[in-house]
Amino acid sequence: MTYTPIKLDFLKVLTDDTALLQHSKYATPHRKEGYTTDDNARALIVCAKHFSLYHDPPAKKLLDTYLSFLYYMQRTDGKMHNILSYDRKFMDDIGSEDCMGQTIWGCGQCLDLKLPQETKLLSKDIFDKAFKWAPTFTSPRAKAFAIIGLFHYQKTFPKDQNATSSMKLLADQLLTQFSQESSNGWEWFEPYLTYVNARLSQALFLAYECTTEEKYLQAATKSIDFLLRVQTLDNTFAPIGNQGWYKKGENRAIYDQQSVEASCMTEAALAAFRNTKQEKYRQAANQAFAWFSGNNLKSAKVYDPETGSCHDGITPQGLNLNKGAEATVAYLQARLTLEETKLQKITSNKRKRHPLRSPKPEQTNLAQKAA
Repeated sequence: MTYTPIKLDFLKVLTDDTALLQHSKYATPHRKEGYTTDDNARALIVCAKHFSLYHDPPAKKLLDTYLSFLYYMQRTDGKMHNILSYDRKFMDDIGSEDCMGQTIWGCGQCLDLKLPQETKLLSKDIFDKAFKWAPTFTSPRAKAFAIIGLFHYQKTFPKDQNATSSMKLLADQLLTQFSQESSNGWEWFEPYLTYVNARLSQALFLAYECTTEEKYLQAATKSIDFLLRVQTLDNTFAPIGNQGWYKKGENRAIYDQQSVEASCMTEAALAAFRNTKQEKYRQAANQAFAWFSGNNLKSAKVYDPETGSCHDGITPQGLNLNKGAEATVAYLQARLTLEETKLQKITSNKRKRHPLRSPKPEQTNLAQKAA
């Protein structure tokens, strides 16, 4: 499958000296809405991945802006403010658990990438202060975000048993919810489907990848299969609409469909493919990502490759004409994950074609004689 080039152009439009602005009016930044930790943590992931892949100075400048913002938004006790007004006033005392989970993910991701040491040091400072609150999370999505962040942290610090045990604690809590709420025909963690649903399945795939405990793989597979089933209409990816969501035993909402849902499903399906090697999940990832380019119920092009911007979603009338931070960042997250997957496949194929060879017998003998 061929993808359009990755562009950070519109991300730059939405970013000022303070941070990434939350909303836009059409394609113009809407300054009255200010900034959020949620959006900047996700944007940090995007620019960290982009810089790690391409080492481009513009991505590093954006990365520094978003990381600096998270540092500013963190309270002395490690919890996060979530909303900052345009005139730099905190609009909440303590932000949501979700924004804390996003922060843990964003900073954990930075530790797992090829970034400057100074960037990693600050990321770890923020991570460590926020991470201590993760065991208190009650939001399943916050738990999922934290698991993903811990997955990346554990890859960087594999001997840190505290990270692994914390990941298992959160993953086991998701399993408990899955066991309590799921039933025949409703294999899910809650009695409803709302937003960023696929992150729950993705988190359990990563928990399995880290621990190799089959119980995580089983729940991850059952839940993503259920999610794919209910979010596929007429062989087209159709995320749950936010005008009513989907409550167990009731009809699901078709609209408004949000861009972030296509991104979450793309990344979750790629995690499923990596851990199961089942081709259907790679196809599901491509189908979900194709939603951005017009393979949706309205045949609407949600992503604009000319400007690098993304519409907020699809309404019953067609495109939502606003292009906020969440949508553009969501597209870029999915696109960069697809790019990482492609590069990993290329590297793997090269290794298969040119495996590392052991020294020839005569070379070994010469080495032994020289010693």
